[in-house]
Amino acid sequence: MDQLSNTVHVDLADQDCVPCRGGASPLLGIGLVELIGQLSQGWHVVDEHHLEKKFKFDNFSQALDFTYNLGKLAEKQGHHPDIYLAWGVVELKIWTHKINGLHESDFIFAAKVDRMGI
Repeated sequence: MDQLSNTVHVDLADQDCVPCRGGASPLLGIGLVELIGQLSQGWHVVDEHHLEKKFKFDNFSQALDFTYNLGKLAEKQGHHPDIYLAWGVVELKIWTHKINGLHESDFIFAAKVDRMGI
């Protein structure tokens, strides 16, 4: 518990993605800076629109296994990123399609990907 504000900090990865039904405003500016600071290195906010990260592996099989686990996580969270799979590489692009931009749930999903241990 934070003694100054009496609030409890909850890691992004410990939260669940909340489906966005539309009508919400995309996060911009300082809101993005604060949330990206809670993710591991390698994540990038692109044009205040989406998150991207490239994961590198020793071979295709490892990249495929990671992609499969990403898919299981996406189904569990009801949050589905764009995934590009190639030999030894997985690129992930995350945004909330309903608002055509970033929502807190995108950062929650990214934090859960970080927790997968890559």
